Amino acid sequence: PSTSHEETRGMLLGLAGVAMFSLTMPFTRMAVMDLDPLFAALARALGAAALAAGWLVWRRAPLPPRGAWLPLGLVMLGVVIGFPLLSSMALRALPAAHGAVLAGLLPLMTMIYAALRGDERPSPAFWLMAVLGAAIVVAFALFQGGGVLAPADLLMFAALAAGAMGYAEGGKLARTLGGPETICWALLLAVPFAASTLAWHLARHPIDVAAVGPAAWAGLAYVTAISMFVGFFFWYRGLALGGIARVGQVQLLQPFMSLLGAAVLLGERLALSNCLFALAVIGVVCAGRRLQ
Repeated sequence: PSTSHEETRGMLLGLAGVAMFSLTMPFTRMAVMDLDPLFAALARALGAAALAAGWLVWRRAPLPPRGAWLPLGLVMLGVVIGFPLLSSMALRALPAAHGAVLAGLLPLMTMIYAALRGDERPSPAFWLMAVLGAAIVVAFALFQGGGVLAPADLLMFAALAAGAMGYAEGGKLARTLGGPETICWALLLAVPFAASTLAWHLARHPIDVAAVGPAAWAGLAYVTAISMFVGFFFWYRGLALGGIARVGQVQLLQPFMSLLGAAVLLGERLALSNCLFALAVIGVVCAGRRLQ
């Protein structure tokens, strides 16, 4: 069993990981203001893969067992390709604060994916909370969109579905393969697709480097090194030390950190409506976890 010291350390490491992840929306928004979303998503995957390769060589990590490759492929499709690409496309049109409120549903969607996969058997009350959570985020999107769901909202919902798959598959695989190893091998698995697609894209849509501001490059650097690489090390280590159920609760703070980050980094207004909807989403997620 974890000692009190290990639990405290795990909570602090988990909180640090959540703080890093919480800035993903604002920094992605910064990147796609000047950069094409496809370029931003693929470039961050390749940059993080280079860091992952260095870490695996340094650790002399063995190849994953044969049974791990399919889950790794799903992690890759979910958090290396799917979520970054779809959220980048969505945030070209949506404010980062808007995306942060929608992303508050990600923990609940992760539990839903695990249930549909057969890993969990949640109670009927949990499913009620899942429906209520979905209704809240749809109501928020409609409220922000003047009664109409924007295409960018649908892209963000698809991004969350991809992220939930990657989180659930990665969390399960990390128990045997190890957390850092899981994200690193998933990143390397994405290299052939990301590299070939990026080369094809750049041949048709060259980047005018002079037209890209420093804020966009800073945003791309952050989501590459921190959101897709370093943040997972803090998060997975925190879960290992403090326990998944206990440390996982700090993820409830992520939407509020994202809203604050959007206000500080992008000057987006910290609207009361955003905070109230975020609070409602977090309440539903918290209830869903208790009723699971």
